Amino acid sequence: FLRRELPIRLAHRIQDLDRVPYMREMSSVVGVKQLYTQSFLELADFANTIDTPGLEQDFSDLVETIYERHSRVLVQMAQGAYELRHAIMDHNSNLPEYTKGVRFDELDSTHAFLDRFYLCRIGIRVLIGQYLALRQPPVENYVGIICSQTSPYEIVKRAIDDAAFMCTRKYGDAPDVFVTGKLEQTFPYVPTHLHYIMLELLKNSMRATVDWHGVDGDDMPPIKVVIADGRDNEDVVIKVSDEGGGIPRSNMKRIWSYLFTTADPKVQEGMVSLNNNIVDHAVDSPLAGLGYGLPISRSYCRYFGGDLNVMSMEGHGTDAFVYLTRLGHAKEPIPL
Repeated sequence: FLRRELPIRLAHRIQDLDRVPYMREMSSVVGVKQLYTQSFLELADFANTIDTPGLEQDFSDLVETIYERHSRVLVQMAQGAYELRHAIMDHNSNLPEYTKGVRFDELDSTHAFLDRFYLCRIGIRVLIGQYLALRQPPVENYVGIICSQTSPYEIVKRAIDDAAFMCTRKYGDAPDVFVTGKLEQTFPYVPTHLHYIMLELLKNSMRATVDWHGVDGDDMPPIKVVIADGRDNEDVVIKVSDEGGGIPRSNMKRIWSYLFTTADPKVQEGMVSLNNNIVDHAVDSPLAGLGYGLPISRSYCRYFGGDLNVMSMEGHGTDAFVYLTRLGHAKEPIPL
């Protein structure tokens, strides 16, 4: 299946990278296209029929190489978005005249491309990750990368620790987080995906709380996480609530834009120049400052049939709702 399916998916992404307006000229995006092209050609050159243990091992080694090769694609594409943002702001003469004065959050075709690209990228990595994991010795409660007894509470606790570490490293302190609800519930899911989502939401809430209230004194209100689940519920729902001042209504649409960020331009520039060995979603990942956290988290939710919604009250705080569908009840939402 993978021998037939992966080249098709890679070919579609190569075509997409070739056609996307504005971003196709960015050096980082050109680099991503070269990665996809290399992986496509290696798969196309592999034997059509895998019918011996030796060929199976060789194919496994190849897809593992591809999996590792593509581990920085999120960061590279974020760098491409930064390059586009920087070029338009500077009226770069290498870009077409019609890019002058364009607002980043209004580049509809570019946003549609990025949504499509990341959703498809998640699909490719799930397929490869599942195949590679199934070749390893069995792990209790796991079928490949899927855990049949995923505990939202345990994952939230780990995400709290990681987000607090990142917040304390930057600000010197971090707000408390209280978790309530159905703490004992478990359901089938991919734990790494849920961790990415919760880390992003908690990181955003901690940053907003510290920025709004300051680190001096003891008046930082806690962040509240509620886990709602029931045997008859359609979804597992997790709510993250903060009192970090909220988001202006005019910015609500922009928070889902890959080309919008509130990070300081100097911080963005420093993140773009970080060591090339940094991989996607690491604790030291630059995604926090390049505007990719929320839309990527929503793509992770939507890949398995869930969703991510944000409601905000300017001057008070923000509530984020994570809807998670139990695996086995949704089709893969992969666009061509």
